Amino acid sequence: MSKKFSTLPFQGTKQQEEELVAVIESLKGDPGALMPIMQKAQDIYGYLPIEVQTIIAEHLNIPLEKVYGVATFYAQFTLSPKGKYRISVCLGTACYVKGAADLVTRLTERLGIGVGEVTPDGKFSLDDCRCIGACGLAPVLTVNDDVYGRLTADDIDSILAKYTD
Repeated sequence: MSKKFSTLPFQGTKQQEEELVAVIESLKGDPGALMPIMQKAQDIYGYLPIEVQTIIAEHLNIPLEKVYGVATFYAQFTLSPKGKYRISVCLGTACYVKGAADLVTRLTERLGIGVGEVTPDGKFSLDDCRCIGACGLAPVLTVNDDVYGRLTADDIDSILAKYTD
């Protein structure tokens, strides 16, 4: 699965950049510093847009391609922001055969976004995963830390309503 880039404009702050630069400076001389720096950058910004990757590359004096290569190789890194409410639909075997694809279809219709995207207001993001270990509740989705099981597409509207401010 390829990683998607955000269509939302980058909204990093000067304070976030200063925090990142301080992290880079504190780890700069350590062998293998790139991964911990990128992990901390993702903690600071919530994702690793090209602007953040550029800051890292410039301060470490390494090619941007190296930072990008790490960001796209490891599943822990994301190039797109996540919503306030992160929805993840399990597409593992048990969930899939019990209708998880229908949940994804309904969510994309209701939210107006595809898998790997975030709504323009930043409220919801939609992802899929392979298994969350709740096969007995299939099909399952999570919203942040809340788990919903034994779902049908008709349950989606009531779930989304719980997260509407």
